[in-house]
Amino acid sequence: MSSKSMTKISFMLSLLMTVVLPSDASEMNASTDSVQSSRKAWNYTARLGMNVGGTAPIGMPATIRSMNYYELQPNFTLGIDADYLLTDSWGILTGIHIDNKGMNVDATVKNYHMVMTKGGDELEGHYTGRLVTKVEEAMVTVPLQAAYLAGSKCRLRLGPYVSYVYSRSFKGYVYDGYLRYMNPTGEKIMIGNDENSRGTYDFSDSMRRIQLGIGAGTDWQFGQRWGLYADLQWGVTGVHRSSFKTIEQTLYPIFGTVGVSYRLK
Repeated sequence: MSSKSMTKISFMLSLLMTVVLPSDASEMNASTDSVQSSRKAWNYTARLGMNVGGTAPIGMPATIRSMNYYELQPNFTLGIDADYLLTDSWGILTGIHIDNKGMNVDATVKNYHMVMTKGGDELEGHYTGRLVTKVEEAMVTVPLQAAYLAGSKCRLRLGPYVSYVYSRSFKGYVYDGYLRYMNPTGEKIMIGNDENSRGTYDFSDSMRRIQLGIGAGTDWQFGQRWGLYADLQWGVTGVHRSSFKTIEQTLYPIFGTVGVSYRLK
């Protein structure tokens, strides 16, 4: 091949590289900008799960001797979360959830301070026997959490939440026991096990409308959009107002949640 041909080929290669390389560089910059803009954008996730737990004191008091049964309730939660990635690993998450949190339990208690209604009369004192409590709460919850990407498919979350309780009920009955009227050595009033002889109570009006708590959770993506999640919500305010003194122990809402998630964006 002649030197003239070699010179011509070298010129054409140089020209081709001059045209292609700026184009590749511009595509790389565009791709980087796209990733950065995606990283800085809000992403949205829908969630559907089930809450399992109850309202309970911190630690088992001596007045509660045993739990005889616990009945699962249809405590569903539905929500939409928005998350924003601040760095490659850390972000923030907020959202709005519609929650049901309820429980139905039967316990054996001893010298348990109670106010109840029996035969149309209101009685107060220290009760020993069986006690059934059914709690129902429906609320709107707004979490605010720090989110950490522990891998390409796993995310950890932690932060406070606030709930507005728009429907509430705390009621039940006592049976197969007795009440010491007004004090532990007062008159002994027998409590039966049918509707006419047992005592009933309703503390619904003393429940809080606003609840505060701490939530922790994890997300795991098993597909491009679908995932699983698990949460723990621990209330730091009791379900009753601080002025409520009938039940001596403060009862906190403590619930775990498992469910599925779907990434909308």
